[in-house]
Amino acid sequence: MPVSSNPVLSNRYQLLQTLGSGGTAVVYRARDLMLERQVAIKVLRPDFSKDDTFRERFRQEARAAANISHPNIVTVHDFGLDNDRLFIVMEYVPGTDLKSMLRQHGPFSLDEAIPVILQACAGLGYAHRSGIVHCDVKPHNMLVTPEGQLKVTDFGIARALAGIHPDEKSDVVWGSPQYFSPEQASGAAPSPASDVYSLGVVLYEMLTGRLPLNADTASELARMHRDEPPVPIRKINPNLPASLERILLKVLSKEPAARYRSADQFGQVLSGFSHSPEPGQVIVPNDNKVNPAAKSATRSQPVESPQDDKEASGIDWVAVGLGLLAVLSIGGLIPYWTYVLMFINSLGIK
Repeated sequence: MPVSSNPVLSNRYQLLQTLGSGGTAVVYRARDLMLERQVAIKVLRPDFSKDDTFRERFRQEARAAANISHPNIVTVHDFGLDNDRLFIVMEYVPGTDLKSMLRQHGPFSLDEAIPVILQACAGLGYAHRSGIVHCDVKPHNMLVTPEGQLKVTDFGIARALAGIHPDEKSDVVWGSPQYFSPEQASGAAPSPASDVYSLGVVLYEMLTGRLPLNADTASELARMHRDEPPVPIRKINPNLPASLERILLKVLSKEPAARYRSADQFGQVLSGFSHSPEPGQVIVPNDNKVNPAAKSATRSQPVESPQDDKEASGIDWVAVGLGLLAVLSIGGLIPYWTYVLMFINSLGIK
């Protein structure tokens, strides 16, 4: 719906339409009057904007987010304060968020879900290599364009919120606690492996239509993330491959060290799986490879068996061995026949 009287922030950004709202902010479609382009603006709640500690943390996180540029990340253009209202200006992405798609679409097929998550892995992996942890990975923060391109948004907002109102953590700081990691549920600092856990929850939901853990309260959800194992996906959908179930169980491990270390590594594993899920094939993740953007990704190579090595070399080692044995045998007979001939000659036998 249009914003009444189309207010202007900082004499530059004209608010045109409310796109959504939540416990922390309202998001608008707006027009940048200086550059004459559409943008999205998130205006934070007044009680956050008045907190000096939060203002500083918000500025730090906004600066960090503005320094990362990737096709699968929503670009941050600007941030500011207008009439005690903190706001952040971002790239406007037409389309919808992944959570809305899940509600409308229901469970995704494997061929539909993997390319979407690979794009999220590409964006988050780039952020991880830049030293930035998202802290609030969930389908609500994944925007999908009509052309099918996914962009991750809201980097740093959860981290900035973590510095204030600790009593509101369950409702405000973590957003949707269905997706946070066990270490976040325990109040520990998140790492790239925390984002990987949340990505695993999103993929689980896409494939099954339900969350791996659910409860009526945020505190019970936190306990379950810390203590309760998720229901294996094949108990919900037996048609899903056992190899994918093993990948997801690893991603949803309670200990960060037991998961893939970054979104890049998770993406490499999924990329290899999506191209070649044959039984017995081993996917070797490599942190030195970079996940390409959008739907393309580097395929991890299967580990070759000794039989593969033999066939690839084209050498028949059995034949070589027999040949060597023959040479050795002949070499051993030469001194013997030389001795016999010398003995016959000494007898004068011709």
